[in-house]
This record gives sequence, structure tokens and C-alpha cells, in this order.
Amino acid sequence: MAYFAEINNDNIVIRVLAVDNSLEHRGAEFLTNDLDLGGTWIQTSYNTIGNVNSREGGVALHKNYAGIGYTWDGTGFAAPQPFPSWTKNLDTYLWEAPTPMPTEEGKFYSWDEATTSWIEAPIV
Repeated sequence: MAYFAEINNDNIVIRVLAVDNSLEHRGAEFLTNDLDLGGTWIQTSYNTIGNVNSREGGVALHKNYAGIGYTWDGTGFAAPQPFPSWTKNLDTYLWEAPTPMPTEEGKFYSWDEATTSWIEAPIV
């Protein structure tokens, strides 16, 4: 299957639809005209995350697989910003905290925006 994201006038993804691989070369046209859905459609790859394609020999397409609420900037898709202090990595289009999450084995952490730091999360 080939996947296409529909974006609204604010370049926000409002839905993602699949078309048969035989239609991939004209997927946007197929969705817009043949199915009479209108709109603006951008191809997205289910296998692309952080500007890397997980399939051997695969080519990354538009930085990330699009999801509802993602933003399209003409180059790639980015998820909504999770916290105001996080910045978008322009190579991967993934959001990064101001400090890396600790990786201490057996511990879990959550982001605390008030202190802009990671706090240990209790294990329940």
C-alpha cells in the first residue's frame, strides 16, 4: 500500500489514506480527482521515522510518517510540539528535550516542563 496525507489550509494533516501500490505514481491525483475527495495530498511512508526508512534499502520520505495533527512544511512532516521547551531537530523532524533523557537501567522518566527536567517516574 502507498499512503497519502491530506493537509488543510494551515498545512495540518487531517487524514491519511492508503491506495493500492499500482496507483502510487498518481496517488494524489487518484484521491483528488478519481475519488472526488478534493484537497491537497502529500505522499508519506509508513516506514519512515526520523528521516530513516526502516526497510533495508528503503529511502526516507518526508522525514516522518504523517499522522493526524502533524504539520507539513513543504519538506517533511512533524508531530505536534509536545512541550514549549522542546525544539525540532531539522535533520529528523523529531522533537528533542533541552536535556537528554537519563538512561539508567530499570528506571523510567517523564518530562517536567515546569522545571524543564526529567523526573523519575514511579513504577506501579
